[in-house]
Amino acid sequence: MSLPVTTLTHMSWLSDRKAKRAAKAATNEYNRLHAIWQEDVDTLTKLITVFTAASNGEDSVPNTLMQKKGEHTLWSATGIFHETGRTPSTYVGGSSGVSIPVVAGIRFRVGATKGTIIPGEELQIDKDRGVVMLTTERLIFTGPTKTQEWNFDKLLQLSTNEDETDYFISVSNRQKTSGVRFDSTTGREFNRFLGSATAAHEHGYAELLAELKKMQKEAIGAEPKLEVPSNVSQLS
Repeated sequence: MSLPVTTLTHMSWLSDRKAKRAAKAATNEYNRLHAIWQEDVDTLTKLITVFTAASNGEDSVPNTLMQKKGEHTLWSATGIFHETGRTPSTYVGGSSGVSIPVVAGIRFRVGATKGTIIPGEELQIDKDRGVVMLTTERLIFTGPTKTQEWNFDKLLQLSTNEDETDYFISVSNRQKTSGVRFDSTTGREFNRFLGSATAAHEHGYAELLAELKKMQKEAIGAEPKLEVPSNVSQLS
C-alpha cells in the first residue's frame, strides 16, 4: 500500500528541517573549533616572532626597565596583582563591671572585658591593578600602589586555574604566595608566553624555537574541516 501524497510531503518536510538543523549545528561547531585553532596558530606565530627577536638581542615591548644584561622584554598586558592575606579579625564577647557616677548625668564604667579575637580567613586578596610585563628573566607587576617581581631563578611553583585566567606564583625569597589575574583571552596568551619564557630561560632560544616551529607546522596541518552530515549533502 502506497502512502498518501500529503503524508510523503509531510515526511519530506520533516526530513529537510532536521537536515537543516544538523547542517547549522555542524557549521556552528566548525566555527567554534576553527576560532580556537586560529587563536593557537596566531599565538604560535607571535611566539616565534618574539623569541626570534629576543635571540637577536631585541625587545618586543617598549619599556623603561633597568634591564639586566641579556634580558629582553617579551609580552605586556593589564592585570590584577593579588597576594596571600587575611580578612580583618573579628571580636566576639562582651564586658562586665559596674558604672560609677562621677557628676550629675555622667557615669564612669569600670570592670573587666571578656571576649575572643577570631583571626580573619587566609585567602588571596586583590591588591592593585596595573601593568604586567614578562621578560626573558622575570615577571614584573607595576601598579599605582604596588610593585612586584618574580625572578625565574627563584621560582618554586607556578599554577593556574582551569580557564587560565588566574596565576599563583611561589618564589624562594618570599613566604607569601602572590600572582596575577587577567581576562580569559589575555590569560590564555600569557600562559603560553610564560611557559615559553621559562623554557627559553632553562634550555635556550634554539631549543625553544625549534619546538615552537614544530608545533606551528603540526597546528597548520590540523586545521578543522567542515563536516556536513551525509543526509544534508544528499539534499544539496
